[in-house]
Amino acid sequence: MITVENLQFTYPKTQKRAVNGISFAIKKGEIFGFLGPNGAGKSTTQKVIIGLLKGYQGNVTILGKNLMQWKTDLYERIGVCFETPNHYQKLTALENLELFASFYSKKTIDPYELLKMVDLQKDSNQRTGSFSKGMKTKLNFARSLLNDPEVLFLDEPATGLDPLSARLVKNIILSKREEGKTIFLTTHNMADADELCDRVGFIVEGKLVLVENPKQLKISHGKKLVRVEYLKEGRLVLEEFTLANLGTNDAFISLLKGGQVQTIHTAEATLEDIFIEVTGRQLK
Repeated sequence: MITVENLQFTYPKTQKRAVNGISFAIKKGEIFGFLGPNGAGKSTTQKVIIGLLKGYQGNVTILGKNLMQWKTDLYERIGVCFETPNHYQKLTALENLELFASFYSKKTIDPYELLKMVDLQKDSNQRTGSFSKGMKTKLNFARSLLNDPEVLFLDEPATGLDPLSARLVKNIILSKREEGKTIFLTTHNMADADELCDRVGFIVEGKLVLVENPKQLKISHGKKLVRVEYLKEGRLVLEEFTLANLGTNDAFISLLKGGQVQTIHTAEATLEDIFIEVTGRQLK
């Protein structure tokens, strides 16, 4: 659905490349996470792919056609959720979606149904100028779904949302994957990426340093250990056991039989741990 080959981009009046020779491909029905700290080149890459930034070097193909060959008809088939919501403040939520729906040549999803999907139906006739940050974020996300896009570009879609709203948005993203949509997700939230993405790419200073499945990354970088917390003489004690031959480890089995075990966890690495290990950078 998307192929990027040796993409390079430099902003005018700067010397440093914002994107420095990256290559990757995204399949149909895949959620691809583009992960990195602020200023790494995530949003720049997305803006090139959706045609907002010109003057790039390299090759970009989207929906089977070279980006250079697309005109405004590209926007009939993709949806974009920018990190910073941008609505007409004096229009209501419903009026905003109805206005944007009028820009498409084909029939869109019912705007009111989209508001219901993101739990904004009770606020549909409220001016967006009075919306909270979280409400604006949800409306921004709903707008990206108007044309039932084949490819969805999401830039920090859960930023500023309370846990319940974030869960709602993430469930919708997963449901869109089940429908066969392709999703390009840019974020520095490793927990969201771990939960949502089929593959992730780590980008630092404009360079793509790794592309892999999150689960595979955690297995390959994790320690082959089990950590057991148990009560001993009224105190909580932590002990570690290697995974090898765990089923025949007498000390481990004795702890289980003793009935004092409080927690058992494998020493699985987090995506953030792996990002720091691979890139030497913090996610800020």
